[in-house]
Amino acid sequence: MKVCILRGAGVDQKVIDGAIRAMKARKVDAGEVRREAPSGTMARSLKDSDLLLTLGGDGTFLAGARLAAPRGIPILGVNHGRLGFLTEIEAGEMNSGLRRYLDGRYRIEERTMLQVTLLRGRRSLAQSIGLNEVVVDHAGDARILRLEIDVADQAVGTIDADGAIVATEPTLEDLVLVPMSPFALTVRPIVFGPRRDITLTVVRGPAEMRVDGGRRGRAVATGDVIRCGPHARKLKVVRFSPPESFYQRLGDKLGWGRPLVPKK
Repeated sequence: MKVCILRGAGVDQKVIDGAIRAMKARKVDAGEVRREAPSGTMARSLKDSDLLLTLGGDGTFLAGARLAAPRGIPILGVNHGRLGFLTEIEAGEMNSGLRRYLDGRYRIEERTMLQVTLLRGRRSLAQSIGLNEVVVDHAGDARILRLEIDVADQAVGTIDADGAIVATEPTLEDLVLVPMSPFALTVRPIVFGPRRDITLTVVRGPAEMRVDGGRRGRAVATGDVIRCGPHARKLKVVRFSPPESFYQRLGDKLGWGRPLVPKK
């Protein structure tokens, strides 16, 4: 068995060394690669890997998801960041988590990945995949965007808004379109069924596109088309917790559904 460790910024070398020692004691081949490594180095490190172990925060997990999904490699996230909403275990649980994985005491949760293509005419300008969402936001002199929306080659409508988000839903194959500060109050989020592409045409721009909150946005001109749909392969996430714990994590990590005023 081979495990590749994706190391996020700020993770101490002692942590990496300890993880590698623990796996070698179980006769597991393990090595590390930094999140900022060149694509060639990343590809060599991931070759023939059976597990991608991310050490860092949610950003490192998202970077790992983009690497693991197309290769069909399961991913296990260890939180060394502040929030760790996406990761499965905390830093202090890493050794016990590795033991559980190597003993086969885990489940695989499949997550839909988003395939995003930016088109200008018949030319593809950029392609990217993401786990959570793509955000199309107004940019430059544009105070508001006008977006024409099509789903599975059927016209849905045209909206005026600050932008729009196309997002995945955990454990489901549906995609969600969420308008950002729409001009009309009648414009609401829409859930679309599985295996359908959502196309956003920028009628009035310019705009900027970001996938999974990436550090660098991509410029989108008036007339450009952003096509969003499910990636061909799903992400395999290693989980030790039951499926219903997702909602517990929402409350614990994000405070969702918790009253602002304490109950008496």
